[in-house]
Amino acid sequence: MRKTLRIKDAREFQSIIGKRHFFTNKCFVLYHVKRSTDLARVGITVSKKLGNAVVRNKIKRQCRMMMQELLTFDEGFDLICIVRGGYLSQSYHQNKKELETLLKKIKIYYDAQSMKEIKDERI
Repeated sequence: MRKTLRIKDAREFQSIIGKRHFFTNKCFVLYHVKRSTDLARVGITVSKKLGNAVVRNKIKRQCRMMMQELLTFDEGFDLICIVRGGYLSQSYHQNKKELETLLKKIKIYYDAQSMKEIKDERI
């Protein structure tokens, strides 16, 4: 994943989390915010409770790879992915499926929002 597609700034993390639009399961919490530009950006955070720095960096690398495989980055939203403790008890492929279901929910949410906007324009 290119560095331009990542969210690194703590203020951006807090502003996205502050909007309180999220989907969750036992492995991930995904906060999302609509963007005016066409490129999606992703920020990943892993708690110190999940392990030492080596383990946390491995989890972040895996999550970046999952995002790269599942997203086209043509969507107009920012994502913050918070990894939960359930991540460690599952395999990479199971975690990828969990993340994929959350991303589908987000895409369905934004598709519904865009359809609502189109209906409002017609009225």
